[in-house]
Amino acid sequence: MHDLYANEAWWQSIILTLILGGGGAWLAGSAIARTWRGFHVAVLAAIPMAMAVRFVHFALFEETLLSPIPWIVETGILLVLICLAFQRTRARQMVRQYYWLYEASGPLGWKLRQDAPQHPSH
Repeated sequence: MHDLYANEAWWQSIILTLILGGGGAWLAGSAIARTWRGFHVAVLAAIPMAMAVRFVHFALFEETLLSPIPWIVETGILLVLICLAFQRTRARQMVRQYYWLYEASGPLGWKLRQDAPQHPSH
């Protein structure tokens, strides 16, 4: 981590990237899913969030603003968190809103219920 953030202590990086940036990514992923937007919206939202996190590192600790490796790492971390939050929220939505069709299948998925109504074949 020292190679990524030369002017920061490890705990400062954890606070900025994981707690502040990751918390924002989690909330954004959940909000995007709750408004029934597509998964691609969550993926695209991670990019400006990573830019904002990179700017905060630059503004507070004089890190290099346009350093590609830290930006890629931060984008990856935020992308994972925003996608996990999106999928968890979407799975809960599907089970809650369509309770007669779907049941939970782990924390990130749903499956067709055994007693779900069957459509007649044509």
